[in-house]
Amino acid sequence: MLLYQSCVLRVLDVNCIDEDDSEDLNELEVNGNWTPQEKALHEARLKAKAKRRLRKSSSRDSTRESLSDSVSGEPSTDPHSPKAKAAVNDRKSRTGKGRGLPKKGGAGGKGVWGAAGMVYEVEELDADDPNYDESGDTVYATVVPELDERELEKTIHPIVQEYFEHGDTKEVQMLLKELNLGHHKFEFSSRAVSLSLEGKASHRELTSRLLSDLSGKVLSESDMSRAFDKMLKELPDLILDTPEAPQMLGQFIARAIADHAIPMSFLDCYKGKVDCDHARAALDRASVLLSMKREIMRLDNVWGVGGGQRPVKHLIKEMNLLLKEYLVSGELSEAEHCLRDLEVPHFHHELVYEAVVMVLESTGDTALQMMVKLLKVFWQTGLITLDQMNRGFQRVYDELPEISLDVPHAHSIMETFVDLCFQEQVITKQLRDSCPTRGRKRFVSEGDGGLVKS
Repeated sequence: MLLYQSCVLRVLDVNCIDEDDSEDLNELEVNGNWTPQEKALHEARLKAKAKRRLRKSSSRDSTRESLSDSVSGEPSTDPHSPKAKAAVNDRKSRTGKGRGLPKKGGAGGKGVWGAAGMVYEVEELDADDPNYDESGDTVYATVVPELDERELEKTIHPIVQEYFEHGDTKEVQMLLKELNLGHHKFEFSSRAVSLSLEGKASHRELTSRLLSDLSGKVLSESDMSRAFDKMLKELPDLILDTPEAPQMLGQFIARAIADHAIPMSFLDCYKGKVDCDHARAALDRASVLLSMKREIMRLDNVWGVGGGQRPVKHLIKEMNLLLKEYLVSGELSEAEHCLRDLEVPHFHHELVYEAVVMVLESTGDTALQMMVKLLKVFWQTGLITLDQMNRGFQRVYDELPEISLDVPHAHSIMETFVDLCFQEQVITKQLRDSCPTRGRKRFVSEGDGGLVKS
């Protein structure tokens, strides 16, 4: 009876056995002094210890492993050690069934291309696909939304303004192809013409070239005709800002017909059908220009000659013509108007050079007096700057030895002309003093022995 009670007490106190007692029990077992009851108590203690480890473990697999190790009597790792924590966070399979490689060989998951060397099968067409084609070829294209009226003006205005600066029609053509103008395509022509009416003659010339180059490539004849038809209807509003709008629009229409941008039958559609006086004036202006002798040829000079887009030889020719017309008519205002229309302020030194050369090559004092008067007006109005004036005279100074071969009295005429210009305050004193002079030996007579006259 006492033996039975001692066994029960040992079972109740199995959790209170410390490590020293376990070592003593192990020694007893080795020595063979254990009774069967003590051996059963020892196994119960090991199982209780294994259960405590299960509570501290967070993984089911690691719990099973530690339990099996404890039951088998093999030593297990401490769950609080760094090695045990690394084992818990390990993503490899803990069941021992895998090969320790990443899942799907690195080819699975979201946003990946697949395994290296993987060949995809042909994807079957879906009839519900919005790009589905019955022929079997699915076409994927970038869709550009069509511009509305508000966005149209914001887009076209900077394109035209930049074109007035560089004058490259191919760049404008490329930009228009990237836009989706839709049924508002004709609006580009009408807005470009409207902007040029408020600008210079060179801007109108560039606009006519642009319409000619875009015709048949980006804009059709119907688009051009529709644009000019809209402009004719808007003339009462355009004339408020540009009083000469009817005449200018008539020149645009004539130039477009000559460039084959709009058909020849455009004017015939309006005969007897126009009630607006401004529209009738524009159409009459176009018909008059086209009824000239050279109606088939391009009306290149309909906007005059202006801007740096023209060749240098052509500008020199126009300046010579301007000076010759002035010498014949004597109209200073007309000469000033023609020089402004050329729109080449950086090239005004050529006008000064040509004017001085005409004075040297002319006979009499008429041309000299008129040229001094012309240069004085250009100087006072600021049309010719100081830099351009000095540059023109300096060019004549440099070429005076060559000019004197054809004009023997060039040096004396040049001195007289320079003195008059200085008196009229056209040139500076420094420029007058830099005028080259040619010293001449004047002999008294043949019988004086070659003495030089003082």
